[in-house]
Amino acid sequence: MIAWLLDDSPTSRLQATLGRTWRAFTALMRNPLAVVGALILLVLVIMAVFAPWIAPYSPVGQDLANRLMPPSSTHLMGTDELGRDIFSRVVYGARITLLIVTLVAVIAAPLGLIIGAVSGYFGGWTDRILMGITDIFLSMPKLILALAFVAALGPGIENAIIAIAITAWPVYARIARAETLTFRDAEFIAAVRLQGASSMRVILRHVLPLCASSTIVRVTLDMAGIILTAAGLGFLGLGAQPPLPEWGAMISRGRTFILDQWWVATMPGFAIILVSLGFCFLGDGLRDVLDPKQGDKS
Repeated sequence: MIAWLLDDSPTSRLQATLGRTWRAFTALMRNPLAVVGALILLVLVIMAVFAPWIAPYSPVGQDLANRLMPPSSTHLMGTDELGRDIFSRVVYGARITLLIVTLVAVIAAPLGLIIGAVSGYFGGWTDRILMGITDIFLSMPKLILALAFVAALGPGIENAIIAIAITAWPVYARIARAETLTFRDAEFIAAVRLQGASSMRVILRHVLPLCASSTIVRVTLDMAGIILTAAGLGFLGLGAQPPLPEWGAMISRGRTFILDQWWVATMPGFAIILVSLGFCFLGDGLRDVLDPKQGDKS
């Protein structure tokens, strides 16, 4: 099976695709930090999927008799000001974090990819208009822009996701445009045009797939920033609303007790840092595998 995957002369497109995937996977597994990042994200997914079985308590159930209890064998991360088990809330909070990063990636990356590819392929006034809009978004800090959109849309996790996605797409548009400019006049693109393919078909079938690898790397690296932006909105009360166990909101509630009951704010903070590092480690590994020249420069 391995010999079939690594055959230098594949006999089908499926064999070639599987062979490239296997080579990328083995190269990624040789990067220790990438493996650590993948394991962290695997734990995040497991926590999100199996939260009802992992969490020992309800994430919203209150127990005022045991409020602000320090970490112990009964409550691994202690309890908050309402007696809620912090470990259970962190576990259930993984669902919200995973939901946010997934939806933002699904919305922002394809949008930026299409805008950048269209801009780079057509050039001229199309390029000037689309890149002018992109530059306007890039000129403003993401968090400030997200705050403005959430303030306009109203607090809530859905509006926070939309706001973060609106601020995230310009980076992918710039990357896709730069990639498209490098091969829009290539011979294989000209050959496809001579066969009568429309501009839409050329972009969808030939341009976008060539931009996908760099976009995937950028998305993975941006996940840490998305998590921190979502946590910032939650900290300010503009993201997920109580009693949802969102990590940023948990830190906001725990800052009142940071001096005496440090665990209330520290535990969700550790979760944010750990998951952010996981995405950064995995993103660095993917960059080295999918874009070796870029990895050498770093």
